[in-house]
Amino acid sequence: MIDLAAGESAIRLSLSWVDWLILIIYFAMIVWIGYSIHKQQKSSEDFLLAGRSMPAWIAGLAFCAANLGATEILGMAANGAQIGMPTIHYYLIGAVPGMVFLGIFMMPFYYGSGVRSVPEFMYQRFGKGAHIIVSLCFAVSTILQAGINLYAMALILQAMLGWTQWTAIIVSAVFVLAYITLGGLTSAIYNEVMQFFVIVAALIPVTVIGLSHVGGWSGLTAKLDSMQDWSGSIHAWAGTGLGNVTNPVGGDWFSILMGLGFVLGFGYWTTNFTEVQRAFAAKSMTAARMTPILGAIPKMLIWIIIIIPGLIAAATVGNLFAGDHPVLQYNEAIPYLFKMYLPNGVLGVAITGMMASFMAGMAANVSSFNTVFTYDLWQDYVKPGKDDKYYLNMGRWITVIGVFISVFTAWIASQFGNIMTYLQTLFSFFNAPLFAVFILGLVWKRVSNVAGTVGYVCGILAPLVTYILYLQSVAAGNPIFGSATAETWYGAIISCLATWIAAAVLTPFTRSKTDEELEGLTFGTNGIKYFKEASAEELEDAKRAAKEAGKDVSTVKVPWYKKPLILGSVIFTLGLVFYIPFF
Repeated sequence: MIDLAAGESAIRLSLSWVDWLILIIYFAMIVWIGYSIHKQQKSSEDFLLAGRSMPAWIAGLAFCAANLGATEILGMAANGAQIGMPTIHYYLIGAVPGMVFLGIFMMPFYYGSGVRSVPEFMYQRFGKGAHIIVSLCFAVSTILQAGINLYAMALILQAMLGWTQWTAIIVSAVFVLAYITLGGLTSAIYNEVMQFFVIVAALIPVTVIGLSHVGGWSGLTAKLDSMQDWSGSIHAWAGTGLGNVTNPVGGDWFSILMGLGFVLGFGYWTTNFTEVQRAFAAKSMTAARMTPILGAIPKMLIWIIIIIPGLIAAATVGNLFAGDHPVLQYNEAIPYLFKMYLPNGVLGVAITGMMASFMAGMAANVSSFNTVFTYDLWQDYVKPGKDDKYYLNMGRWITVIGVFISVFTAWIASQFGNIMTYLQTLFSFFNAPLFAVFILGLVWKRVSNVAGTVGYVCGILAPLVTYILYLQSVAAGNPIFGSATAETWYGAIISCLATWIAAAVLTPFTRSKTDEELEGLTFGTNGIKYFKEASAEELEDAKRAAKEAGKDVSTVKVPWYKKPLILGSVIFTLGLVFYIPFF
């Protein structure tokens, strides 16, 4: 966590009028987008789900950009500077497989069943009790995550621009509030698409210039290999043997594959409505399935301009991170490279990119929070039966309230020494058990409402107990896991097992729903119909395109790159190929 010393920060930047102009133009554009969309918001679905009108490529970019928040840009670059290439696990194991799985297997159930949120699907499958608990847990965890983005952004802006933390928090919160309140999810998605390109434009120059200064990739690896005091590694899988963990992240291959890759990775990308909401906004079943798969393409590559700058920082200014009183903290790696390498003008683009990443993360949290609160809590349990305009206005008010609460949850984030570990801990508490009960409910129709609900609660309590025991073991000087990060991975595994065991034990003694009640909600109760509908839709789209091009539609076949299963499999395979140079 960034802990700035008194006085001038080591990353304080000197911005010219050109840099400030670029930043001002960016702020003006995001508010203008929200204002221009405002008049199109005629219903609550327009505001909260973008009218389900987004094409796949826009939703896919937004899907990826929604995850490029402050914790992603700063945290993963910090990991690159500190632990090196093992950070790539978060992308190639912790993200790409889960995104592909969502598009191929989960979106047909979500989109086909017509639900408006992930908790609403939980209601259909496991009833009211599970729905209330999941909705409340999601609302709490999402607003805590928004606070993390705000706090991380405030620390960096304080260091780079000299703003106070509260000034940075309030200014950014106001701009996010403006464009989300005006344009809802549509505004958030269009801004996220723009933010994606701004973020990339900010990170590519510092990566290219930094690599050239250290002699390219070979020069970078040679420099890192020669640094005896660097604790990181350029080999992703080295030292991950069971019982013989020597890698800098402190996890073995089992915890990486099962904890990060399966439970946390699949859990985050398939049940976290902050991400899944972008696919819900797609205009068709095919577009909804392609959204996370198309989003996986930039996700599979984005690590290049996030992790490598962290490695460059370790190679060039690694001594500034060392000692009892370091000049730099690892989270300041990328901002310091901005200061080292970028001239004015380009620096303005870089700062704008950082602001874009901060706002993308927070806006994604807030836009999903207002949807779940409005539809799953307020409409269902507080004020049911109102006209749609009432829920449209309520969605806007909840957005204001959500941003206001986020300002205070930023203070909670400030109490944790490592925001990435804090974030992973939240995922192990909330996303891991939700994924576990979802998968169990899809493949085993016998699981009852009571069993699913109790299993979910047990899945929350199990990692909480594990976390407490870990803290106690650290205080006693004999930690039970190799690192705090490894604890979150094993905590997720324990959460998943606790959920499945509790549900399996209770199911024989509780009443299950009938096949008629579960129609389309499990693989065993005609859920396969959604996959058939999706295939028929893909063929119709191909025929429509052929007809518009004046071609014979009788022999039309769906191109491989428009088939979620094939394209997703290709992306998954390419993700594994990227590991080869770093074994």
